[in-house]
Amino acid sequence: MESIITLTGNVAYPITLDPGVWIFDDRKVDLNTYFEETRDSVDELEEYTKAVSKHWDQEIKEGARMPEERKVSKKEALLNGTFGIPFYPFLQNAEPRADARKVIFSTVEGEIELTLEEASNAVIGFSRNGKPLAGDGPATLYYGDGSNKDNPFKNIKRIIVE
Repeated sequence: MESIITLTGNVAYPITLDPGVWIFDDRKVDLNTYFEETRDSVDELEEYTKAVSKHWDQEIKEGARMPEERKVSKKEALLNGTFGIPFYPFLQNAEPRADARKVIFSTVEGEIELTLEEASNAVIGFSRNGKPLAGDGPATLYYGDGSNKDNPFKNIKRIIVE
């Protein structure tokens, strides 16, 4: 149970987070490149719809293709990658109440206090070089702008919305 993180406090739905399963989540990001990339705000549903439509059109025109090469590289990336996941979807699912103003990330060393906006842009690290974060885990906290990418807050144990 020490790898479980609770998100509680001034929210409609307290939730439990398990960083051990995020490796299978399509929302994960590569922390080696994430903070160097430029990102525009995109509508995820629209992007998904476009991708599915493009794939469907391709299969109709050309027929299905076996993704053998992609599987190998994807497996290699999972086995050796350093990953994080944006915090926003979890915060959104917990539904902070209207009077909520800040998010506190509780660690072994103390607490990190962020505004709701700062927390919405934060990234939670969960894997380094293909392995779960043993000594620094179960999760680490990165600011959304990457200003602490070389020195993230370690040992996130609990998240409280106030």
